Amino acid sequence: MRTRLFADPEGVFLHDAILRSCSRHGSKEAIVDTSDGRRLTYSEYGDLVERTARGLVTAGIRPGEVIAIYLPNSWEYAVIYHAATLAGAVPTLLNPGYREREVRYQLGNSSAVALFTDGPLILDISLTGLPALRGIYCTRHTDPGARTFAELLAPASTSLPSPALDARATLAALPYSSGTTGLPKGVMLSHYNLVANIYQFLAPDETATTRPDDRVLCFLPLYHIYGLNVVLNPTLAVGATLVLMPRFDVDHSCDLVSREQITYLPQVPPVMNALCQAAEAGKFPAYHNIRSTKSGAAPLAPELPRRFTALTGIPVRQGYGMTEASPVTHIGYCEPHLVRADTIGHPAALTECRVVDELGSDVPPGLPGELVMRGPQFMSGYWNAPEATAAALREGWYWSGDVVVVDEDGFYRIVDRRKELIKYKGFAIAPAEVEAVLLEHASVKDCGVVGLKDEEAGEVPLAFVVLREGQEACARMARDLCGYVAERLVGYKQPRQVRFVSAIPRNPSGKILRKDLRAQL
Repeated sequence: MRTRLFADPEGVFLHDAILRSCSRHGSKEAIVDTSDGRRLTYSEYGDLVERTARGLVTAGIRPGEVIAIYLPNSWEYAVIYHAATLAGAVPTLLNPGYREREVRYQLGNSSAVALFTDGPLILDISLTGLPALRGIYCTRHTDPGARTFAELLAPASTSLPSPALDARATLAALPYSSGTTGLPKGVMLSHYNLVANIYQFLAPDETATTRPDDRVLCFLPLYHIYGLNVVLNPTLAVGATLVLMPRFDVDHSCDLVSREQITYLPQVPPVMNALCQAAEAGKFPAYHNIRSTKSGAAPLAPELPRRFTALTGIPVRQGYGMTEASPVTHIGYCEPHLVRADTIGHPAALTECRVVDELGSDVPPGLPGELVMRGPQFMSGYWNAPEATAAALREGWYWSGDVVVVDEDGFYRIVDRRKELIKYKGFAIAPAEVEAVLLEHASVKDCGVVGLKDEEAGEVPLAFVVLREGQEACARMARDLCGYVAERLVGYKQPRQVRFVSAIPRNPSGKILRKDLRAQL
């Protein structure tokens, strides 16, 4: 049903699309940062992006080099991101909740030459021993040995580099994803990938997408591809107003819906559940301007959007995608005759889909099979990971790992997944990453991690642990193991339960049989 794009993405660099919008919309409000009260017009935003880009070039950042952004949602985050691509650099995006282990891994794996952060975030993190890292910049609070972001805003006559490659070959983002398994990998997304997906999302046939007169509330993290390329970039590209929150807070969100006259509300299922509870408690504004909402990043149970719409009057459409697709591949509808609450809707324009069996042969409609896709929004591959790239991209098709069924009207429904990932409130957790930390504990002989269904979060990590001889399987040991992981990985990756077992089921090649572990639940 979808055939048209918002515009032709061919040859368009992301920062050019944003700066053109800044020129068109001048005095209109672009960003409202609720963390410090700053309000930027499009003219001011464009000026900050260009000044920062010149500051980056003056500081020695060269085209093709990776710079890392390790910040919560803020106007500085947005400016640094767009300035980096204007300067020819490749931004890699870090969760501001990451612990030292995760920060060092991503900085080292990406060979980032500069880190943009804030003093409190790196207070207890050692950044020594990273040979590529040449500079650290802090935005609002200083840190010994770091320069200030303000230095980059000093007037400079430095010329900005011209792209050496076209928009298809020039990277515009290097977010990290766990893919289908293993440690996080850098996802290589070009300007063409991101712009094409923005234009798919903003297509003229879409009645419930971002419009120029919208005021969009964004508590979704900008380091996540959903926040970056479904919220930040489309909002600025069309000239709408982005109201930024550092993180979701239900009371503050309800207040902002009224105070900032929000008209569009991107969210995730756990947030929708929290807003339902707020509405039931009389906290969600009875009178508001929100015309629609979009849910993504995690499966949406059909009864939740029905409940949300009944309580608030706001229609819901579900989206589907992945970091590797910039991220949108499918999206539902708000039109009553097209609403299918148990599906992910139809593919985005120019997105080809196949449903295949385990041998790679197409299956008839109505039968389950793995969803395989291709389109202008799909990555070129994983950063320095040719084997993982070859497994995910085969002859130009991306293998999603999700099992779907297509009905007679072309609507896709997720029925299972072959991925090992755990989805916690929309965030992907690779079991192998948690297992690697647990195996470093002196008491652990072997372990396996799976997802445990949770009403609020969707899934939470649960660890099956085999202890070394002489160690006692008790509640204290379980707490110790959970705390051990929490000290080394971001909080949501911490196991919520530990079950002590005598052995971890594995196949002859040593691979953990997670289905057997899940069967024990």
